Amino acid sequence: MNYLSVENLTKCFGARVIFKDLTFGIDKGDKVAIVAKNGEGKSTLLKILCGDGTEDSGRIVYRNDIRVDYLEQAENFAPNKTIFEEVLTAETKETKAILMYDKAISNPEDTEAYEKAFEQMNVTNAWDYEVKVSTILSRLKIEDKHQKIGELSGGQKKRVALAKVLINEPDIMILDEPTNHLDLDMIEWLEEYLSKSSSTIIMVTHDRYFLEVICTVIFEMADQSIFKYNGNFSYYLEKKAERQEMLEATIGKAKNLMRTELDWIRRQPRARGTKQKARVDAFQDLKKVATQKIQKDELEIKIQMERLGSKIVEIHRLGKQFGDKKIINDLSYVFKRGEKLGIVGANGSGKSTFLNMLTGREEPTKGKIIVGDTVVMGYYHQDGMKFKEGQRVIEAIRDIAEYIPLTKGRKMSAAQFLEKFLFPRDMHFQYIEKLSGGEKKRLYLMTILMKNPNFMILDEPTNDLDIFTLSVLEDYLAEFEGCLIIVSHDRYFLDKLVDHTFYFRGDGEVKDIIGNYTAYRQFLKEEVSKERKVQKEYKETTEKQKEQEKKKLSYKEKQEFDALEGEIAALEQEREEITIKLNSGTEDSDTVNQIAIRLGEIGRLIEEKEMRWLELSEYI
Repeated sequence: MNYLSVENLTKCFGARVIFKDLTFGIDKGDKVAIVAKNGEGKSTLLKILCGDGTEDSGRIVYRNDIRVDYLEQAENFAPNKTIFEEVLTAETKETKAILMYDKAISNPEDTEAYEKAFEQMNVTNAWDYEVKVSTILSRLKIEDKHQKIGELSGGQKKRVALAKVLINEPDIMILDEPTNHLDLDMIEWLEEYLSKSSSTIIMVTHDRYFLEVICTVIFEMADQSIFKYNGNFSYYLEKKAERQEMLEATIGKAKNLMRTELDWIRRQPRARGTKQKARVDAFQDLKKVATQKIQKDELEIKIQMERLGSKIVEIHRLGKQFGDKKIINDLSYVFKRGEKLGIVGANGSGKSTFLNMLTGREEPTKGKIIVGDTVVMGYYHQDGMKFKEGQRVIEAIRDIAEYIPLTKGRKMSAAQFLEKFLFPRDMHFQYIEKLSGGEKKRLYLMTILMKNPNFMILDEPTNDLDIFTLSVLEDYLAEFEGCLIIVSHDRYFLDKLVDHTFYFRGDGEVKDIIGNYTAYRQFLKEEVSKERKVQKEYKETTEKQKEQEKKKLSYKEKQEFDALEGEIAALEQEREEITIKLNSGTEDSDTVNQIAIRLGEIGRLIEEKEMRWLELSEYI
């Protein structure tokens, strides 16, 4: 069933064509990812699909009665609303009942309001919905649902916006970078949640594991057009490579044929004008094919780097705390030449604080950090670089250096350096404020590399970068000969680059794990397994202790047990005596009846007392 049809969609920014005549459809249940290089119009397309009306031409048609929700990169919330009010803005009977109930339980003295709200929750059957809301907020680590929106950080607002979309559960979710500002646990939970969701999903994300697990369709935007691949990320990479091979083969054939046709055109007499027009026209079409350029994403830059000495960075009994909150407690470590360290941990566990101490931006509470004389640090931080207003792309690079020194005495101009970093010549004099978020991040990364660092620190470098730039950056960093520290929520990025991992566990504890992100997750699984084993052993021991305690007879039960043997013996003696009396034949009929009744009572009493004796004897 078709949910969305897009026909001949075109968008330009001035003379620059972003995309032209895009035509595609999305069916119910599709989980679609849109991939493209930064600046190709991914976020622009999402906004147009949400009806912002900025397209230059074309049609967007949704199926009737389709509910669409959009998670954009920057949310504009009312600052005075609480988180709970914001995520429940959908006007439904369930949300109204939940808000009424939440208000009632905050004022327990008003019993009438509480009873009314409780009844409304039952009438609307909103209890399951309320559980879903609480679960989503909890998994996204939104702890105080009554906190005002205006008090939240940018990352917290992003998580609230994501929670709102998930709670609404629309027919179509349009998600722009949903994993930004989520820690690794949240990302893995969201991955599982969206995989099971019945909603149709259209998203832009740079998280390649996310694309691999969730997506069933990939749309690639390139050369102002769109290409569809029915499969996940691996399938897309395979088919894209095949498409490029076919294109290269077509171009190769066209070039060979063009040589023959060019020779024919040159040999025709100019004065006679007898050239066949059809063949000349065909030659022009052939020329267009043969002169196509296949742009390959390459970042081969061998920047001249200061050689690291024997002393690089040494950390001695480092400690940091804010008030009573411990960030780092007694950490010691010595960096070795060429190592690549990943840092992971929940938001707020102290990762960025640690980096700020390494770079001297923040003082430790105790201990010291010794930096070697040969170390040249490059720090790419989340805040980004503050570019001058009205500054052009090439000016930002030339302000640092006109030429960049390379290995073997070579050098590269600022313009050449920009091209190597996937900024073509036609972008060099573009104003920086007109760049996309990812292009600004790429430019900022260039300014870090230009300073020739031999100790590079990258704090969330993958945010807003497209998957093509990420692949190129990974190849560059894999060959980087200096020390590298990466803080990232990009699992693929960490898996490919780091050789050991600092895990910030909270409460000041930092665990050094040998291996990449996968090794870290395996460590967590083993920890959970050990914890469950300890809990199981504790539970079994506790139950055994309780059982043993139960087995100890009380003083009263001991007295009862001691008395039972005598009581049973007395009853057996009585039974024997009246049995003899009954068998004598001297008693009248009334006495015989009484004796028979008593014999039945004695048998029942003996059975009860024997059972009780056996029960108590187990605890002796």
